[in-house]
Amino acid sequence: MMAIYGPLALILNVAFFILLAHIIMSWLINFQVLNLHQPFVAQVWHGLTRLLEPIYEPIRRILPDTRPLDLAPLVVFIIIISLRDFILPELLLR
Repeated sequence: MMAIYGPLALILNVAFFILLAHIIMSWLINFQVLNLHQPFVAQVWHGLTRLLEPIYEPIRRILPDTRPLDLAPLVVFIIIISLRDFILPELLLR
């Protein structure tokens, strides 16, 4: 079971930090701390967005439309934290 838990925990940890970087970056862009006209910022932002959009899209179809506020990242964040901190350790104990 540990052979499955290790790689799965690593994938969830990497996904957690990628999602955290995307959320913080979106706040910094919205509060105009970061500017998308800077090439490095735009490149990182578009890369993270392309990476996370396939995860957000099915969740956006399920959630109600809250147009100015996108709740998909919050839902994905909660799912990743639940899997990483509660469900995987519980499976390891069995």
